[in-house]
Amino acid sequence: MSKKSDLKRAIMASEKELDELEKKCNRSKTALLQSILLNTKLSDQDAQYFRVYTSLIEVERENLRKLKQELESLK
Repeated sequence: MSKKSDLKRAIMASEKELDELEKKCNRSKTALLQSILLNTKLSDQDAQYFRVYTSLIEVERENLRKLKQELESLK
């Protein structure tokens, strides 16, 4: 298979993974926002989920940027 098609598939997979991570992170954001609005303490577990998902999103975004740059360099 060609390098271009492999990169396109990797980009699609990365975009799908990013979308899934953002959906999961949104659930954590909802818990965070709710605790702020209700003036309650955010559970340690919810805070940890938020930190983990935001970190994973940043890693995946960087991966996606690199894949797209690599694809552009082949054109």
